Amino acid sequence: MIFFNKTKLECLLPFTEHIQKECNNMERKNAWKKYTEEEKAAVFAYGEEYRQFISDCKTERECVTELKKRAKAAGFQDMEDVIANGITLKAGDRVFADNKGKSFAMYIIGKKPMQEGMNILGAHIDSPRLDLKQNPLYEDTDMALLDTHYYGGVKKYQWVTLPLAMHGVIAKKDGSVVEINIGEKPEDPVFGVSDLLIHLSGDQMEKKGAKVIEGEALDILVGSMPLEAKTEEEKKVKTLVQANVLKILKETYGVEEEDFLSAEIEIVPAGQARDYGFDRSMIMGYGHDDRVCAYPSFSAIMEMEAPERTSVCLLVDKEEIGSVGATGMQSRFFENMTAEVMNACGDYCELKLRRALQNSKVLSSDVSAAFDPNYPSVMEKKNAAYFGRGLVFNKFTGSRGKNNSNDANAEYIAKVRQVLDNNEVGFQTAEMGRVDLGGGGTIAYIMANYGMNVIDSGVAVLSMHAPYEVTSKADIYEAYRGYKAFLKDIK
Repeated sequence: MIFFNKTKLECLLPFTEHIQKECNNMERKNAWKKYTEEEKAAVFAYGEEYRQFISDCKTERECVTELKKRAKAAGFQDMEDVIANGITLKAGDRVFADNKGKSFAMYIIGKKPMQEGMNILGAHIDSPRLDLKQNPLYEDTDMALLDTHYYGGVKKYQWVTLPLAMHGVIAKKDGSVVEINIGEKPEDPVFGVSDLLIHLSGDQMEKKGAKVIEGEALDILVGSMPLEAKTEEEKKVKTLVQANVLKILKETYGVEEEDFLSAEIEIVPAGQARDYGFDRSMIMGYGHDDRVCAYPSFSAIMEMEAPERTSVCLLVDKEEIGSVGATGMQSRFFENMTAEVMNACGDYCELKLRRALQNSKVLSSDVSAAFDPNYPSVMEKKNAAYFGRGLVFNKFTGSRGKNNSNDANAEYIAKVRQVLDNNEVGFQTAEMGRVDLGGGGTIAYIMANYGMNVIDSGVAVLSMHAPYEVTSKADIYEAYRGYKAFLKDIK
């Protein structure tokens, strides 16, 4: 009776307005719009802190070294010392574990027994790059070059004609380890991979993208000046440019050519990460994948005080090649170290360890592909990640029919939503592109093997896996806020 004198359209109007309102609620808000001037200042301050970190820490080793230093300064104890000295841990104690200088775990002991579960932030600190081969140095036509082997998923053609730096270590037979970092200081030389000039590249330009530059062509040029031959022995050497490079290495670092056999040298883009855009709202740099999740995770646990449930930040290596090896997520490092922590708390047995792992809740943090208006066809717009809309959640990753995916359960997602909304954290949900085009994944499915509740989360990135990637400062800040809220409030 209430609609008796109204047209059909008028009768439907309240209903359609309600539906429109509900639909609008599914579109996530741009975080920049909610910030006060004070909050914007905090966003930019945190963005600068992060920008400096990824400028200084371009390898997994450098990340662990820097984060360990900061953890020690904040009162975290080394688990090696705890184990060696039989130290008893209690609620509120802070410890870390270093796995071969390439992965890193931090624990803050909670008030509740660990068997009731931990709140875990997991991310990785390795990134796509070029690695030197074990026998890399050679000379060709008076040029000295180093052979490389690319690491992780890369578009090989993106790595030519860029200024590149060398980072890593050379381990000598006497047990000493020489650290290498060349190309970052203004006075340092840089290196690079040459490309074919456009005038002679007719055949090259006809090739498919995967073949434009072949893997064996990613050799870096490191010298062109021959050694000045002074002795009769030196005059007999045919590869004098190569000899000159070895002379420089010997004089500067005290290493011989044979020491390359026990070296880990990574070739990465040279120079600082930079503010991006007129408004400086973004950061362009190498290694956002996945230090853009690792650093906020570290920041979050550093600010935790006396948690109810044990807080954990787990930063691992080898994610870009399947999380394998002694420092990847598939190793037993985390499980073993959790057992050690429980033992130091006087509360270890195998069953309690199993319960601690199964009852844990995890944010597996890795980057998501941001919607790019230059390439809209690869995305489904309702389920894509966007710059400025906050922390990204992926219920599932994998590829096509959810292959190799962790698929987070609905009840757990509801709990995470509640925590984020209660803390006014900006977040969004997304998939990795259109269903049939492929996809990606991270460490979530491995951690889920313990029966944990796990969901993928992270930050939207443009040009993912390129030498220079781009992220939004607002998303980085919301990730940091979201990780803090998760550690504090998830039950």
